[in-house]
Amino acid sequence: MRAAAILGLGCSRKNLQPFQTGEAGKEKAIEWRIGLPSDAEQADVILIFGGDGTIHRHLKQLVKLGLPVLIVPVGSGNDFARALGLRNVKDSIAAWRSFRAQQPRGEDNVRTIDLGTINPLESPSETELATLSRNSLLGTKSYFCSVAGIGLDSEVARRANTLPRWLRGHGGYALSLAPALFRFAPFRMKIFAQESDGEWSTRSDQPTTLAAFANSGIYGGGMKIAPRAKLDDGQLDVCVIAGMDPFKLACLFPTVYFGRHLDIRDVNYFQATRLRVETESPLDVHADGEWVCRTPMEVAVEPGALKLIVPRNRSE
Repeated sequence: MRAAAILGLGCSRKNLQPFQTGEAGKEKAIEWRIGLPSDAEQADVILIFGGDGTIHRHLKQLVKLGLPVLIVPVGSGNDFARALGLRNVKDSIAAWRSFRAQQPRGEDNVRTIDLGTINPLESPSETELATLSRNSLLGTKSYFCSVAGIGLDSEVARRANTLPRWLRGHGGYALSLAPALFRFAPFRMKIFAQESDGEWSTRSDQPTTLAAFANSGIYGGGMKIAPRAKLDDGQLDVCVIAGMDPFKLACLFPTVYFGRHLDIRDVNYFQATRLRVETESPLDVHADGEWVCRTPMEVAVEPGALKLIVPRNRSE
């Protein structure tokens, strides 16, 4: 078996060592390649060491390759791995050994999941083109695995990304949320959803604090923004929080950590497969904690886009 390892920021070959050992002699049966996804074209499986941002930056190539992927959660933000039941490196090692034990016949702990996609609906500026080029997204749709957001959560992601890496991984989102709550102004936003008959309908048209488009239910270091989201149901879960005063907003956010915000009157929650989003002025769109584009945009779901190695008997 040929395995490719993608090492994210702060990772080295040392992180790979626990995955290269096991039953006597078995490690010799694996031919390892270490580098970028482009180096994995002749591989049979990919291991990606990092957090949500590392995964996000490589999604386009991972989808293209179509190989089983094992995520090793060693990044500053590991919400996507947590949604898969990979809470730490030990969980990833256990999933890896289960996968190897089945080779070459079966893939009992390989799960096929959906991904979200984002398409900007206007041409980017020169500054945005430079950012898109760095993220390998220029001229194509971009993928996201967890949550794409506009508004307050995008502002919090921007602030969190300026923090030191260690701090980002230890409450950085919550630290960035506090100052943003009292400085962020609601914005006017329209969301149109494509219905089953192909027609478009208006799902939201109001002053808005936050709009989240979720493939998985968790982001921001454990916030359950979309507690009903499933990774393989062919739907995006959309959570829109209406404009409200800072004090009320500060009271709302603790409920998001437990997924108890859906019954609040100012929260609109629904599912869709394809949406268009417009704002009065262009706003930043972040996905998986990374900047993607600015509004207007189209966001959709791509069913069965990625194969992942998960803990055996994992169920949602």
